[in-house]
Amino acid sequence: PVLVTLLVAMGFAVALLGTAVIIGQRTRHRAARKMESYESGMPILDRANKRISIKFYLVALVFVVLDVEVAFLYPWAVNYRSLVADGSMVVLWDMLAFLALLALTYAYLWRKGIFDWGRRPQSAPDKGRGA
Repeated sequence: PVLVTLLVAMGFAVALLGTAVIIGQRTRHRAARKMESYESGMPILDRANKRISIKFYLVALVFVVLDVEVAFLYPWAVNYRSLVADGSMVVLWDMLAFLALLALTYAYLWRKGIFDWGRRPQSAPDKGRGA
């Protein structure tokens, strides 16, 4: 059954591609207008391979990491009452340690300037020094 299904799928794909080649439009020469990239009906304003600051990727990566970490909070909050039903506060202290680590990570990244999108002003050179 699996082999027959694969053969039918491959035959269907070949039939569709063959029909497109036989019936499809053919152009004798490619117009320059046809070769331009199409971007939502708007003329292209800038080149596609421009350099993007690494900060964009860092912020995206930090967002994903912190978002996944925060996703661990929801199941814990939903099940908190059943987890501490026996009177043990270990679950609370574990989550507080997790949140402290999350806050430290956030503070470290903030201090490193990961969340600053603008350029930092350059410090003025010392005018007092000189020969």
